[in-house]
Amino acid sequence: MATIEACRAALEKLSDNMQGADGDVRAAAALDRSVSCHITDLDVTFTGRLTGGRIEVDDTRPGPPHEKAQIRLAMAGDDLVDLVGGELNFATAWGTGRVRLEASLLDLFRLRKLL
Repeated sequence: MATIEACRAALEKLSDNMQGADGDVRAAAALDRSVSCHITDLDVTFTGRLTGGRIEVDDTRPGPPHEKAQIRLAMAGDDLVDLVGGELNFATAWGTGRVRLEASLLDLFRLRKLL
């Protein structure tokens, strides 16, 4: 089972990957939105902001998100690590319910380029 530190490192790696992206992926990452990522097996939520092409994690709290972020993710810690590491396909994980993504319809269209 992934640790909180491994999940934070995976989010930092995802942020680095997004900032270094080009074209449509970079444009999709240029959103300015609040973000939460609930790690279900650890029952911890990372909250922050997607801004400037990066995910800036501001806080880590126990339990589910306390506030409704504009972009909300939920998954097990191992799935987050595997997604960022390229070992798990987002579409497959989302389609089977291993990953939940909630956002406005417009944001979902933009985010699909990232995923």
